[in-house]
Parts: sequence; C-alpha cells; structure tokens
Amino acid sequence: MRSPRLDDPDLPVSDLMTHWPQTIGVFLRHQMLCVGCLVGPFHTVMDACDEYNLDEDAFYAELKEAIEADPNPGSEA
Repeated sequence: MRSPRLDDPDLPVSDLMTHWPQTIGVFLRHQMLCVGCLVGPFHTVMDACDEYNLDEDAFYAELKEAIEADPNPGSEA
C-alpha cells in the first residue's frame, strides 16, 4: 500500500489526519469540526475549506507546515 500524498485532491480528511495526526491542530485552530466527524471519510480538504469558507491554498500551507514541524509524530527522540 502506498503512502498518501498531501497534495492528492481526493485524499479524505480522515485519512489525512490518520496518516499525519500532527495536522489535527490545524483543523482545531480553525474551529473546524472535522476531527472525529462521520463525514471525514468522504470529505476532502477542498470540501472542508468550502464548508468553512477558508482559503484552500493557505490551509494546505498550514497543513504542510505542521507536517514539516513534526514529520514523525509519536516517535521518540
């Protein structure tokens, strides 16, 4: 099974947060109810940004920043 790509427009929000849990804080900072949402397996970042009237490019930049800040969450240093 190949790893998901952050830039995949079809990547479901739930898969994104499962693969990169460090992105959860980005959703919470924007007061998005995506974390644990039953629609998460069906919504993409584009859907979520549309729903919350957020700039998609800026939101992706925040997600990328969160991933790069902690590329291996849960690993011990």
